[in-house]
Amino acid sequence: MHYILQSSSDNSTFSSVGQVLSSCGRTLDPEPPTTARETLETLTIQPSITFANIMKSQRLLGSRSHAQRLGGVSKVASRQSPTYVRQGALTFSAPSALNRSWKSTRKLNVQVTASVKTEGLPWQVAMSEIKKRRDIKSIMIIGAGPIVIGQACEFDYSGTQACKSLRKEGYKVILLNSNPATIMTDPGMADRTYIGPMTPELVEQILAKERPDAILPTMGGQTGLNLAKALSEKGILAKYGIELIGAKLPSIDRAEDRQLFKQSMIRIGQKVPMSGTAESVEEALEIAAQIGRYPLIIRPAFTCGGAGGGIAYNVDEFKRMVQEGIDASMTNQVLVEISLIGWKEYELEVMRDLADNVVIVCSIENVDPMGVHTGDSITVAPAQTLTDKEYQRLRDAAVAIIREMGVECGGSNVQMSINPEDGDMIIIEMNPRVSRSSALASKATGFPIAKMAAKLAVGYTLDQIANDITQKTPASFEPSIDYVITKIPRFAFEKFPGAKAELGTMMKSVGEVMAMGRTWVESFQKALRGLETGLDGWDLPKNYKKLPKEEMLYKLRVPNPDRFIVMRQAFDEGLGVDELYELTKVDKWWLVQLKEVWEQQNWLKGQKLEALDATDFQELKSRGFSDAQIARNLGVDMMAVRKSRKALGVVPSYKRVDTCAAEFEADTPYLYSCYDGDSECTPTKSRKVLILGGGPNRIGQGIEFDYCCCHASYSLRKAGFETIMMNCNPETVSTDYDTSSRLYFEPVTIEDVLNVIDVERPEGIIVQFGGQTPLKIATALHKELTENPIPAASGNGNVRIWGTSPDSIDIAEDRDRWMALLTKLSIRQPAGGSARTNEEATDKAHMLGYPCMIRPSYVLGGRAMEIIYNDDELHKYLTTAVEVSDETPVLVDKYLDRATELDVDALCDSEGNVVICGVMEHIEQAGVHSGDSACSIPTQTLSAEVNKTVREWTVQIAKELKVVGLINIQFAVQDDVPYIIEANPRASRTVPFVAKAVGHPIAKYASLLMAGRSLKEVGLTEEPLPTDHVAVKEVVLPFNKFQGCDTLLGPEMRSTGEVMGIDKDFAAAYAKASIAAGMKLPKSGKVFLTMADKYKKEIIPIARDLGNLGFGLVATSGTAKMLRDEGVPCEIVLKIHEGRPNPVDIMKNGEISLMMLTSTGDEFDLKDGKELRRLALGLGIPTVTTLAGCRATTLALQAMRKGPLVQVPIQDYFPNYYDDSIELVMQ
Repeated sequence: MHYILQSSSDNSTFSSVGQVLSSCGRTLDPEPPTTARETLETLTIQPSITFANIMKSQRLLGSRSHAQRLGGVSKVASRQSPTYVRQGALTFSAPSALNRSWKSTRKLNVQVTASVKTEGLPWQVAMSEIKKRRDIKSIMIIGAGPIVIGQACEFDYSGTQACKSLRKEGYKVILLNSNPATIMTDPGMADRTYIGPMTPELVEQILAKERPDAILPTMGGQTGLNLAKALSEKGILAKYGIELIGAKLPSIDRAEDRQLFKQSMIRIGQKVPMSGTAESVEEALEIAAQIGRYPLIIRPAFTCGGAGGGIAYNVDEFKRMVQEGIDASMTNQVLVEISLIGWKEYELEVMRDLADNVVIVCSIENVDPMGVHTGDSITVAPAQTLTDKEYQRLRDAAVAIIREMGVECGGSNVQMSINPEDGDMIIIEMNPRVSRSSALASKATGFPIAKMAAKLAVGYTLDQIANDITQKTPASFEPSIDYVITKIPRFAFEKFPGAKAELGTMMKSVGEVMAMGRTWVESFQKALRGLETGLDGWDLPKNYKKLPKEEMLYKLRVPNPDRFIVMRQAFDEGLGVDELYELTKVDKWWLVQLKEVWEQQNWLKGQKLEALDATDFQELKSRGFSDAQIARNLGVDMMAVRKSRKALGVVPSYKRVDTCAAEFEADTPYLYSCYDGDSECTPTKSRKVLILGGGPNRIGQGIEFDYCCCHASYSLRKAGFETIMMNCNPETVSTDYDTSSRLYFEPVTIEDVLNVIDVERPEGIIVQFGGQTPLKIATALHKELTENPIPAASGNGNVRIWGTSPDSIDIAEDRDRWMALLTKLSIRQPAGGSARTNEEATDKAHMLGYPCMIRPSYVLGGRAMEIIYNDDELHKYLTTAVEVSDETPVLVDKYLDRATELDVDALCDSEGNVVICGVMEHIEQAGVHSGDSACSIPTQTLSAEVNKTVREWTVQIAKELKVVGLINIQFAVQDDVPYIIEANPRASRTVPFVAKAVGHPIAKYASLLMAGRSLKEVGLTEEPLPTDHVAVKEVVLPFNKFQGCDTLLGPEMRSTGEVMGIDKDFAAAYAKASIAAGMKLPKSGKVFLTMADKYKKEIIPIARDLGNLGFGLVATSGTAKMLRDEGVPCEIVLKIHEGRPNPVDIMKNGEISLMMLTSTGDEFDLKDGKELRRLALGLGIPTVTTLAGCRATTLALQAMRKGPLVQVPIQDYFPNYYDDSIELVMQ
């Protein structure tokens, strides 16, 4: 309700707000009530008056108030000084801070608008009047596409928040994203959801059909910005009258174009590194000569994660990196920059609204100095080593930059550098969108940047958006935190043999973990144990091989994933803080703290467990020492440490993340553990369940498992349970504070899980949705809960693991028990067995005959899985890839050559009912890891008999294992004979794809089954087999990030993400999936063919079809001769070792538009083939390395010739899809 008071006073000076109000007439509209008490929340005074003192004051109308300017309007928002309106009299209670003189620059004609809320007694605080845009009805949100290095599931978090936020505001949301593993692509998240290729041509189809009023590109990472730029430059946005919101094109260009950004910084007086932009190698060399020294930094424009960039130490590296950068940039532009290696690096997350309000959400400090991509660096918030003056300089610069860039309704990330020698500050770059750091800052502060950015994009101002956590402050109040967060990246160099495990300006990490503590070392040690790399804290890993001194010094000098672990050895060998600083340029503040941890650890090694008192434990735990770390240093069992600690009363307290450093009570239960003061956790006696997340992303375990955790929380909350999420990944939707009833941002280790159980006492614990992370502790957890029962807080029995029992999980993983089960059920499997010594493994390989498939037990993503062809390869594997023992056996199986692989996902309830959810046929044949293979639903080539058999076997195994929830089983079909490969009685990475392919929320069903419902009760009693469409999942591989590794696919998984294509037939669906995965399917040109002998005959029909499509064929002698003999025209080219011209020459000459080559395995092929595959990757030539992939690609090319691919929203395939738990989230 608003009261309008008009004043015509000629006075131009007022000493207080009271004088302004008293000069106003008593014309009130509407008439004020006489029975209720009201408050004045916002004063709007028009026209503009020069309120110099107000604008400078930090404490107006009570503490933490603020002033804003919007064109000719000034607003003063009040929170703590209420005004009462009674019987037509308006009075104002103002603090002394406002008793200052206000002078106007013109004749005063003031209109005062009082925004009030009438609630009776006691009255509630009202927000100021909301002025969102009414001219926009529908908005397209562009997602980020597949998970790639540099652009991961933080954009699912951002996009999901945007979808929820805008739909709550009443806007129709049209979503475009090619990634089926995301929460945002669930049919209930948007009104229209398009899962498919994200190219301008195909997006135009959607725009023509849906006619959105606006596009929000800032939630989709670099993909979103680049697509928005392409749509604008092609005239598509103008053609349909569509507006960009969140970031206008000029803002995108100024921030992403390296030259424009540099000019903008110079214009506002900000320093930038000495640099120049180039669009050719020749131009870049000229700039290098002007700079005059190496190393040089290459930064491509319009890329993410430093893609295509790097640090060049010599001219040869420089020319290669410049060309790669030009190729990676959508504008073919790179920045050549002087090196600032060794400087300190900082990031500020900044938000600005249409009223020009700017808030700094979070400061982030990189522990690693400049020269390491911020995504690969250990980072800390808030910044720790800045002086007050330095921090204020960063703040002032960030505010000036976001204004200069023109970002007027959203968030940005600004990266800066400070010279530790003289304090000189340099601006590096900015991102005019939400980013990886935005997600980190959101989780670090509790300030949901993406949600706020979405609201700002539709016209809100920061003061009009409520803080979700406090519910008492607006978003214009900058978050204040009284804890420290540390982010540590996780790497996967072991997956890419031949790639150097060194870090630079191109991001290479595949995931990250975040931890919170009251001190930096506490959060640092918690983060290390959350990485799941075998570390219990900052200590040398078990079985660590001490490095020779020269290698140790090299690893300290050159950034690499293990540098902070090598520092631990360096302290052991007597290096001091000063020496480590000179080697690493890591600020001494961090090094001093690490040395203190090292000293404390050395003290601990000389103690006995029984000698440690409560003070000792309190000191150790407050510095982040885990029970396992303490146990290892004392030489005792971890559970003994836990028991002793608890007996002394040393238990964690849980603090809330409240955005305001406890100034206001927090309404949202977002918690972290520490050993400092009273606990702020208030557990209830309700029915509740603890959901264990998957920890940091890694190859083999990523967003797909987080998807399952989120669905578990949504569905169980809807079913009446309190859901407690426990995870440590800042990128994910599961760690959004409104996904669950309570969030514990903690490492998923046995110690931390038991600590939460002690406090919450849930009825159930769900371990089957977090991948291998919770499964690794399931047995120990079950043992502890069995031996030391804990009554559930609700009174319904004791705390227990829900779903499939840990024993059943162990049966599926333990080869001997698994073989016994299959024998009992008379189910066929490849010959093989487990080996617990190297000799036993060799004997089994000889008995089976080569080739053999060999792998460790209890792994995800095919870690250390290989196909072995002879004794030499086996010996190398056993001595370098694994350590075989009774505790860690290896599995040796006969390799089924040229078999077709299948994945089956099924659900089973506690009554023994089983329903198949989906049978997926892999495109690539067995031998390529299932996670690296494309697959389709329904199957395409299997006989009816095979389809029937694998379904029957799935039901038998699920029943025998007494599965409750999900099970995934993999089969191989050789010569129409099925074999079972393995079973995983848990959620698999295929769950989200299957859910989108068949139109059923199967993770939701699994959660309810674990809570005791039956399949009939959840509404799924028969297999939902698609009859009118085919869905294809394709993978995305990160080979462009790892120089030197072969791109040939094999049994070890290396993909980082996935996409989906869906259409009426397989060929069109596969074409969509291939394009969505980034494969540039050609319309003309030459195809280079080279096939292993065993595939030569089968390539003939493929080659003939390619020729019929008008492609020219080029092949090496053996393949070419066979094709010619079959009447297929083909050019001959020499192999690399035979002379020139060879394939390298014709590829570099631009003559080849598609490569199809398989490996023969011989010496020449391994060398020549690797060179060709790497060259094709560098030149951007699409490459297929399997025979089945060649067939599918040819079908896709044929489908594209038939006519344009048509984009259809997922809702049209499943018009009856409804998920009531998603509706709960949208409220």
